[in-house]
Amino acid sequence: MTGMERWRLILGQPAAPHCGAPGEDAVALDAALEWLYGRDPELKTREVRRGGQGESVLSTVKWLDEIHRLFPKETVERLERDAVERYDITEIVTDPEVLARIEPNAALLRAVLRTKHLMNPKVLELARRIVESVVRELMRKLAREVRQSFTGTRSRRPSNFKQARNFDFRRTIRSNLAHYQPDERRVLIEKPVFSSRTRRHLDQWQLILVVDQSGSMAGSVIHSAVTAACLWGLPGLKTHLVAFDTAVVDLTADVTDPVELLMKVQLGGGTDIAKAMGYAAGLVENPRRAIVVVITDFFEGGDESRLVRTVRTLVEQGSQVLGLAALDEDANPHYDRVLAQRLADVGAHVGAMTPGQLAEFVAERLG
Repeated sequence: MTGMERWRLILGQPAAPHCGAPGEDAVALDAALEWLYGRDPELKTREVRRGGQGESVLSTVKWLDEIHRLFPKETVERLERDAVERYDITEIVTDPEVLARIEPNAALLRAVLRTKHLMNPKVLELARRIVESVVRELMRKLAREVRQSFTGTRSRRPSNFKQARNFDFRRTIRSNLAHYQPDERRVLIEKPVFSSRTRRHLDQWQLILVVDQSGSMAGSVIHSAVTAACLWGLPGLKTHLVAFDTAVVDLTADVTDPVELLMKVQLGGGTDIAKAMGYAAGLVENPRRAIVVVITDFFEGGDESRLVRTVRTLVEQGSQVLGLAALDEDANPHYDRVLAQRLADVGAHVGAMTPGQLAEFVAERLG
């Protein structure tokens, strides 16, 4: 593609007289971009890009085929994400022909969760492919972070338990320097040194994840489900997962299958954090060995005073209460800072964490 053709793509139809006739690929690129970004309402006020390509020129299926042919993978993912999140082109996740072509990613998973109530059983089964693929990748990443948080840290004490992950390279070299062979330029290891590890004491602890399932919290619901699955089954740690809007649903029975869990979640509706925290407080068995994590934007539709009282009671009883404003990879916080501060004032820890950071927080408290 020539430099003039690139400028033509950037500036749109008004630049055509000054950039010359575009080549065949440039025309196809322009049509694909116009099909999507021509919907932008700002174009009505600033007449920058007027390609003249209407929605009838490219169907959703043809558009997907075209962008996969014309653009690199990273650009395709951005275009698909913008189609769903900026322009609400729901047929990308409700049309079976489209779902069969599309590459699973996190943005599409969020879109599936928001629109699955519109899907017939056949489309829903195709959508499950996206859920399974993205969840499998998230599980792979998060499981590694959780293992690192809970396997314990190395101690400086030597150990007679010889295991490869406990091998102490530096101390082994120092201890065997007397056996250095200058001619061969190597150290003979007569006695390898291993370090012991501190143990995480997880006996009889509870972790209760309370997750806002209003429409804006889709990313948090996804990562909470996957995080709960990764934490499930750790020795001595009893994990609960509770979702809420104005109603409260205990999803603990489905924690071991995050795909099935996410297919049951109904995003949207109002928000009653106080009711959800009241339910979580009722699950606590031993307050001094309980961590209650509420993941929400703190825009309360219920009784704020009741919420503050519940959190204060939990803290006074000895429970750890953690309020998270976000629970996705980027941890971009958007929340009611006034209510969050009220909860912090009565003893809650309030912040924004990725799932890996949450696992570290839990491991530190339990350890």
